[in-house]
Amino acid sequence: MYERELQTALEAAQRAGQELKSRYQHFQKIADAPADISTDADRASQEIILSLVRSAFPEDALCAEEQTATLAGAKQTGPRLWIVDPIDGTRGFARKNGEFSVMVAFVEEGRIALGVVLEPAFNRLTYAVRGGGCWRRDGAEPDATRCRVSAVADLASAALIQSHSREPGTRSRWVEALKPAQVIESYSAGIKLARLARGEADLYLNTYENFHDWDICAGHILVEEAGGKVTGLKGQVLRYGQEGAWQRDGLLGTNGLVHEAAVAAIAQLVR
Repeated sequence: MYERELQTALEAAQRAGQELKSRYQHFQKIADAPADISTDADRASQEIILSLVRSAFPEDALCAEEQTATLAGAKQTGPRLWIVDPIDGTRGFARKNGEFSVMVAFVEEGRIALGVVLEPAFNRLTYAVRGGGCWRRDGAEPDATRCRVSAVADLASAALIQSHSREPGTRSRWVEALKPAQVIESYSAGIKLARLARGEADLYLNTYENFHDWDICAGHILVEEAGGKVTGLKGQVLRYGQEGAWQRDGLLGTNGLVHEAAVAAIAQLVR
């Protein structure tokens, strides 16, 4: 099921990734790149992805971060919806630390059907189809390997992956509430969710009050198909394809085993 959609998503991500790797090699580093930075590379990547998707599925709706020609000429909502972040973690791209990803997801009737997260700088690919598991292929590996979340069952032993701290060396109130054994940081939500699905971290917290579908959709299904759990900060079901593509409930992704404990730990901090 969704074989044609998956092949389209994989091809689109790989083509965009090749373009980004080429641009990345020649990109002039911006050491103080802000959180909301957008580059020509973002727009080029998005056009590559959306053009290929629209060619394969001309009637499908498109939801993406950048204002580009293909997006402007397509339906924005519908029962079949592609959700794309052409560069997730543009600060990682601009600061040239490799922490950026290409995210392509397909949603049917409000349910995520598949997700692809490609990390061009690290040659890491993680993808999943609903009911078909989560898979990884790194570097020149010819075959994909199935991903499973970690087996850590205690928050005190868990590794939390989060965005880079604005105050390095100072733990946020969220980290203080969770008290994990380790904190890992990355600019890209796609990378965070992929690492969670691969068992390289045990939980991920996104506490932004407002973000968008493209920030998390592709990574969401990776975690669930790898055996984990993804909800809002209070345990809410996350929905995609609604007006404005807004997400306002935050995100908590875990290996499933520490999910209830994490929800309880941060309960006093959630509005």
